[in-house]
Amino acid sequence: MADGMEAQMLEPARRKMAGAARAQMRRPRKDGWTREQERLFLQTLAMTCNTSEAARVAGVCRTSAYDRRQRNRRFAADWERAMDIGYAEIEAMLMREALFGSESEEILLDGEGSVKSRKIKRGHDLKLALQLLTRHRDRVLAYRANAAAQKERPDSPAVVRRVRRMVEEVERMRAATGT
Repeated sequence: MADGMEAQMLEPARRKMAGAARAQMRRPRKDGWTREQERLFLQTLAMTCNTSEAARVAGVCRTSAYDRRQRNRRFAADWERAMDIGYAEIEAMLMREALFGSESEEILLDGEGSVKSRKIKRGHDLKLALQLLTRHRDRVLAYRANAAAQKERPDSPAVVRRVRRMVEEVERMRAATGT
């Protein structure tokens, strides 16, 4: 009877020890990021590809954003998706600019506020956009390759070969067992 009683007394301790192997998660800070701040940050990052601007709009510190990205895998993945969207927009803007150009009107006024002259300007200086894309091209290409590799199409040659091998294996097993 003493052994049964001892086992009952030790059971809560055993359960506690078994649970001790789990990773300990910090409780979120009360002054930490809200869902709305995260949404604003990622939305602005996708529109601008500018971490400082995204942090300013969300009302958080830029350093806090980088820390959060390092600690939170989901946030890091969302950050990468936002950057991919932003760079895709820059690429699309450059393509539109290259294909169609753009026009802007410059109006010069005299001292009295009357229109002195009008000039139509065509195109933009695309150096900054090209520098950004060049600087981040390898990262964007690696991200897209990784995303494409994770989304293997069911009709891709590799998948078709795998399915055929599985079917052949099942047919061999059926022939061996006579079913």
